[in-house]
Amino acid sequence: MLERPIIQQRGFRNTTGDTGVTGFEMLLRNPNYRGVAGSLVDGADVTVDGRAFPREAQRWTLQGRTFTLDELRASTDVRWPLDETAVLGVDHPGGLSAGTHRVEVAVHLRRPYIPEVAGPSVFRSAATATIVPGADPADGLRHGVSLYSFSGDLYTSMTLEDAMADIADLGATGIEILGEGNIPGYPEPDPAWVDTWHRLLDRYGLTPTNYGSWVDTAMWRDRDLTAEEARAQLARDLRLAKLLGFTSVRPKFGVVTPDLDPHPVWEPAVAGVLDLAADLDIVICPEIHSPTPIKHPVTQGYLDFIDRTGSDHFKLLIDTGIFQTAPVDDGHEGFEGKKRPAFLEPLAVPMADLAEVLPHVHFIQAKFFEIDDTLTDLHIPWPDIVATLRAAGWRGWLSSEYEGRREPYRGRDQVRRQHALLRSLIQDSDRPATS
Repeated sequence: MLERPIIQQRGFRNTTGDTGVTGFEMLLRNPNYRGVAGSLVDGADVTVDGRAFPREAQRWTLQGRTFTLDELRASTDVRWPLDETAVLGVDHPGGLSAGTHRVEVAVHLRRPYIPEVAGPSVFRSAATATIVPGADPADGLRHGVSLYSFSGDLYTSMTLEDAMADIADLGATGIEILGEGNIPGYPEPDPAWVDTWHRLLDRYGLTPTNYGSWVDTAMWRDRDLTAEEARAQLARDLRLAKLLGFTSVRPKFGVVTPDLDPHPVWEPAVAGVLDLAADLDIVICPEIHSPTPIKHPVTQGYLDFIDRTGSDHFKLLIDTGIFQTAPVDDGHEGFEGKKRPAFLEPLAVPMADLAEVLPHVHFIQAKFFEIDDTLTDLHIPWPDIVATLRAAGWRGWLSSEYEGRREPYRGRDQVRRQHALLRSLIQDSDRPATS
């Protein structure tokens, strides 16, 4: 499914050749109301950060074939269909820097049925687009994305395949889902959908990471779930997660206090599925989520459970919202009354607390709310987090979880910014200090 703007967020990248980085490219939606012959494409005016690039430096790829602009004008057997993007490549030795860029494009089309007196057919578009640097798998941190980041866009302006394509386009390799949020027919998806899921994973080179599960302890109005009912719900999701290829499950139990103390059935329910988790080789990861800090009875209860059971299949999931240093005032869907829910208040958990529990941390949800045009996160201290993870030698998934405003396409743009930020920080930390 194409994005409505002419300039697509996906596909904006630097290009390489035998001599290194040779330029950049972007995907363009056909701005006309019908497809056109390639010979009717008269190039595009391209400006990036105020710098204009000549049409002579362009290459156009339509229907899998690449042309210079002169070759495209002379072509006889290629078209630009309405439902396919064109790849517009621009020569620019060294490429564009990592981060956001202001991109302006004016696509010129010849339309023979419109009199010349009406003037040229020019379609203009402008966007802030992000160059994401490549990831180095040797650094131990693996990059993924939670489909929660695309809430509001998913199923309205993007499909599951679009989401997977976006993740792969970032150079990320992990996909995190919400069981009842992203599986049609949950908890018994159609086998054809399961086959499609695995086919798309293969197509985009993605690894299933974490499966978000809920145990709705207050789902009945007249009583709470029993421990056995909670165990059965968790067991069902463990089996479904295994079917889809996931290696960890985050169970979110109903809470009984404002500090997110889980309902007491959590412990017997988890204890009742530990053998199943071991058989399936899935790690159960309760989430440490604001307003619960690391130094808190909830977290300590989980650590005590790890000590008592000695299980390798029960560890912690850290949501980086607990490190938030500034309040979020953009609102949060579904909450009315109080201006700001407690979990949007800055908790500012110290990095020393994170370092202390990292040996028990299996997965990190890289929660964030807003990254600006300078790749500055307005709420989460990523330089400190990345430095702490690398100093500890922690190896695992950083899974983007955007939880900011939900205007169309905003989540997709913000995820690109976060990956550009995180990888830039990692690359900077790898550079030797200069005297």
